[in-house]
Amino acid sequence: MILILKLLKIYPKKIYVENTKTKYNYWRFRIFYSIFFGYIFFYFTRKSLIFLSPLIINDLHFSLNEIGFISTLFYITYAISKFLGGIISDKSNPRYLMSFGLILTGLCNICIGLSSSIYIILIFWTLNAIFQGWGWPPITKQLTHWYSKKERGLWWGICSTSHNIGGAIIPLMISYLSIEFGWRKSMYIIGLLCIIIGLTLINRLRDTPQSLGLPSIEKFNNDYDTNKLNCKTKNNKIITQILYNKNIWMLSISYFFIYIIRTAINDWTILYLVNQKGYNLFSAGLSIFYFEIGGIVGMIIAGWITDKIFKGKRILFIFLCTIGLIITSIILWNTPVGHKNIDYLTISLLGLLTFGPQMLIGLIASEIVPKNAVCTANGFVGCWAYMGAAITGYPFGLIINLSWNIYFLIITICTIILMIIIISMLLNKI
Repeated sequence: MILILKLLKIYPKKIYVENTKTKYNYWRFRIFYSIFFGYIFFYFTRKSLIFLSPLIINDLHFSLNEIGFISTLFYITYAISKFLGGIISDKSNPRYLMSFGLILTGLCNICIGLSSSIYIILIFWTLNAIFQGWGWPPITKQLTHWYSKKERGLWWGICSTSHNIGGAIIPLMISYLSIEFGWRKSMYIIGLLCIIIGLTLINRLRDTPQSLGLPSIEKFNNDYDTNKLNCKTKNNKIITQILYNKNIWMLSISYFFIYIIRTAINDWTILYLVNQKGYNLFSAGLSIFYFEIGGIVGMIIAGWITDKIFKGKRILFIFLCTIGLIITSIILWNTPVGHKNIDYLTISLLGLLTFGPQMLIGLIASEIVPKNAVCTANGFVGCWAYMGAAITGYPFGLIINLSWNIYFLIITICTIILMIIIISMLLNKI
């Protein structure tokens, strides 16, 4: 434990080295591809149990409500872990925090593959949620320290597509592995892959530019944030300032509702298409692939447009997306059976219009606080996001048992509430 704490410690700043452009560009590229691919594998271990749940239900005779409860507890635990992970990440070396998190999630997945008891699976899936909280906060630190304000939206958006790519690959990968090897060996393979990638991250990642003898990104790019992102807040005041920041609370509530929408679509669309529209499991799983692809496009567009066209006014773009979300969710709700292409197109648009705002909310939270508090701020709003995601587990399972119409009605209401919050932030000029 003492060794782990020593490894997590931030490296001291080294003496500044002249003529650093080549070295800077090398490390920016190396760190970016490392965090990008590393987070793809975090998504493998995060979604493995959900996509294997039909086979687990049949093999171990679990009920839909039990799977829903496991899912809800995961999201609640992950929400708390993401906030705590943010606090830890602001004070630690992201190289080791992210690497250890991925290795430990891989071990949890392997242990689930060895289990047959619902209680044992519940324990390891909850532990998995804890270590999942060590994934994104270190990435926010890397993106903030290696990319400056005028370019950060685009790079943040590109990096955020990593969980869409992971989300798009994992249902197809799970389908193949489960057919070839069964659900247990699928968990072993996914867990082992994540352990290997986690060990690779230890080799590839580093801390801040200053720890490598480089200047700050603001000095390197001559791009100093007007929101004083470089100012420092004393560690014992970071959490207090975030908790008393009205804008952080508004972003948190927005995140809560956008994650209800996103996670409900992601976790329940397959069941909806199979039960209500007669899709087979592969065709229904393909819809999630299109949802994630739409999300990839949405996040890149959101980052580029808000950097280059909206000049950092990211809230306005979110508002436009909420209008589109209301329209597309109503279309999916009312599309008759037998129009598969319309369903796929609508679900793709839902991905585009959901993931763009999701990415921007986390980015905005990191841009309106001092630089040494970005992970804590991002972790705090992320905590609220996954509280929203938790609602889509067991509670939504009960709702769906009553009526799919109620399910779509709740998604529409959540989008309207989100729009109202975004309008208030626009009026406050966040």
